[in-house]
Amino acid sequence: MKRLHKGFTTALVVLFWTSIAAGDCAVTDMAGRTVAFQSPPRRIVCLAPGTLRLIVYLQAQDLVVGVEGIEKTGAAGRPYRMAHPSLADLPLIGPGGPTSINAKPDLEPVLAVKPDVLFVTYMDKALADEVQRLSGIPVVVLSYGRFASFDDEILESLRVAGTVLGREERVEFLHRFVEGLREDIRRRSADIPESQKPRAYVGGIGYKGAYGIESTELHYVPFLWNHVSHAAASVKSRLGGHLFLDREQLLALDPDVIFIDGGGLRLVEEDARKHPDFYARLKAYQNRRIYRLFPFNAYATNVESALVDTVAVGTVLYPERFADVNLRRKADEIYAAFVGRSVYAEMEALYGPLGGAVELGIR
Repeated sequence: MKRLHKGFTTALVVLFWTSIAAGDCAVTDMAGRTVAFQSPPRRIVCLAPGTLRLIVYLQAQDLVVGVEGIEKTGAAGRPYRMAHPSLADLPLIGPGGPTSINAKPDLEPVLAVKPDVLFVTYMDKALADEVQRLSGIPVVVLSYGRFASFDDEILESLRVAGTVLGREERVEFLHRFVEGLREDIRRRSADIPESQKPRAYVGGIGYKGAYGIESTELHYVPFLWNHVSHAAASVKSRLGGHLFLDREQLLALDPDVIFIDGGGLRLVEEDARKHPDFYARLKAYQNRRIYRLFPFNAYATNVESALVDTVAVGTVLYPERFADVNLRRKADEIYAAFVGRSVYAEMEALYGPLGGAVELGIR
């Protein structure tokens, strides 16, 4: 993730409150649209991947008056929902899911909960204008940037939504928290000689669904912040950084260390039982250097879990540099900062100990 300029502003978005009529205010959203409000919204609807997560980060979940079906059917791997189970009890406003990306919502259930604003991710300008015109409700477009990644636009979107909801102090807290953690990790790992950096790979990264070991992310924050050499860095991606390798490619790369994302861990374990010879040929398996992480993506990017995974990668690869870090305690701190309480115990119950060795059970 690129470092943000002072004031949390980049050329990607210009954010402002300005007097445009008596008592009215306006904000420029992530689609470049100017959206006007007569008063701060008190009833929120969130549509499309990751929108509700951002509102929870802003501690504004109490303003949400309806949720998508995907938020009702399960919370596993999504800390924002695990920390706030009562969100599942809110009225249904649509199915949600990957098919909701840049799709016109069914406005009947949305209008039934009488929202003051509709937040939505990944909707283009023309469609957002149409939905706002048909509903009569201000539509604010947010973004995670490149899909299934950790991009500056996540934090910019928090600034947009935070300004709409009057949560500017909360946004600044999150900004300072992220930058402080980034700087701490940079300080620990920046001067490690290239000769001492293992070639690492992460598999099982979710991308509009769960995938096995062949699914990776080239712009992977836990590697970037720890100055880790990604074994697949030389492979070209057609998905803006996400990459699907075939088995022969992975064997040719033969990374020293492999991390398995929790979202794809079950698929990797099942695949290992079906194809033990393939896994047995990997250096990382032979040297017992395969480790588990928590889900990076689950209905868009879990920012807090990405940061937790970043610390875990550092402790695994550079134990001497992270000797003073209690991983469980640090994870508790990160989860509490973003979603209001730690969900580490629940995550560990679902995916196993963070940074722990993965035993694939093959001979």
